[in-house]
Amino acid sequence: MQIRELAVPDSYVLDLVPHGDARGRFTEWYRADVLTEATGRALPLAQANHSVSARGVLRGVHFALVPPGQAKYVYCPAGKVLDVVVDIRVGSPTFGVHDSVVLDSEQPRAVFLSEGLGHAFVSLTDASSVTYLVSSGYSPGREFGVHPLDPALDLPWPADLGFELSAKDVAAPTLEQAREQGLLPTLEQCAARYAEQRA
Repeated sequence: MQIRELAVPDSYVLDLVPHGDARGRFTEWYRADVLTEATGRALPLAQANHSVSARGVLRGVHFALVPPGQAKYVYCPAGKVLDVVVDIRVGSPTFGVHDSVVLDSEQPRAVFLSEGLGHAFVSLTDASSVTYLVSSGYSPGREFGVHPLDPALDLPWPADLGFELSAKDVAAPTLEQAREQGLLPTLEQCAARYAEQRA
């Protein structure tokens, strides 16, 4: 397993090592010790989610209020998605910066993103499965979104897809509107949260 930080600080991609033979394949898709060693902090597991999406389904950009926020460890066991992380932390030097990773069941990878970062993905095939481990449970009053087609974000969605969004994501504000409404976490809030987890 190899891990490297993405262009958005406090987010990482993990290249996983599949082991296969005539019977099939085995992949160790999450290792707490490897993640902790690379990031300097543990991922407290509170909930595990699984979604299945048709080609063109676009989910996000989602985030949760900090504290506690919601760190995510994202893996695609079947199909193929383009996974995107966005720095939405007000005061961050990389505010508005994004990075993307193709998560593909044929070349297994995972993405870890810390609390306070925005997350989205689009399904590139039918029946793409995405499994994610999260650090806090679902709390509807604390979970928000930024519109994934916000022109100012200019996220790298494939031009050949007709996107299907949930009603909640269609109604989501742009990044600038979310900042004006005071919805976004601050870098200071996030740094304090990360420090708690290193203690």
